[in-house]
Amino acid sequence: MLSAGVGGGETAIRAGKLRRVMRLRFPQGSGNEFAGRVEAVGAGVELSPGDAVWGLMPHGTFGAIAEKVVVPRDRLAPLPAGLDPVAAGSLPVSGTTAITALEEKAALRPGERLLVRGATGGVGSAAVQLGRHLGAHVTAMASARNLDWVRALGADVAVDYRTTGPGDLDPFDVIVDLVGTDLPAYRRRLTRGGRMVALAIAPDAVVSSLAATVLGRALPRPILSFSNNPSARTLARLGELAGPGVIGPVLDRAFALEEVAEAHRLLEAGGVRGKYVVDVRATS
Repeated sequence: MLSAGVGGGETAIRAGKLRRVMRLRFPQGSGNEFAGRVEAVGAGVELSPGDAVWGLMPHGTFGAIAEKVVVPRDRLAPLPAGLDPVAAGSLPVSGTTAITALEEKAALRPGERLLVRGATGGVGSAAVQLGRHLGAHVTAMASARNLDWVRALGADVAVDYRTTGPGDLDPFDVIVDLVGTDLPAYRRRLTRGGRMVALAIAPDAVVSSLAATVLGRALPRPILSFSNNPSARTLARLGELAGPGVIGPVLDRAFALEEVAEAHRLLEAGGVRGKYVVDVRATS
């Protein structure tokens, strides 16, 4: 193993805030995405020991932050040439989530107006990059200190979420929500035929967040949601986009394996730009 991403949502899972949604038995491993080199393969697998790969743990499981992992073949893809192997461990989950949201669920088209709410996290930063590549006009919501940063990622417009509410915004064709609160108010900012993809459950308002998502599925301008479980095709698509830098890993900081607890403490404090990653080979 070379590196593994530190999932932003795992702090709420670890704290038990999502126990009504995810019925996990503890102790659990941590991490869902990784980059590394193949050590051994099963019968009929075309990969070879030493091949550089990246991928995800099986859906609903954790444990990527480790020296070694064992996963099915369809959870792996060749690591794109030229991609830094440490930073690469932060992208498989975020990148495939953004692809599923914008290309597969919302079918974002060139010229449409896209709002990314929660644009500074792993999925948000990937969605900004992909939205720009797909030809959308991208508005990113972030904190004041990150407005120039999200513009540099590709946002056409950046607004401060602390001073801008849904009523202050123009209509959008597609909204990607990574916050989980006030979903009905943001849904009302959709154009006729607009689509909202809700990808977060507010940890301190689980019931209302879930209710808004479930009830919104049947509305004319639906609230779409999914639990990211990318196909091999989606993971291959990420490789096509990451190789030339269309979607790049956005690495805030790398930690050694024994510093995972500190990474979680800093995640809970907020302010992360992109993702934290664990460099499995590093020492603190």
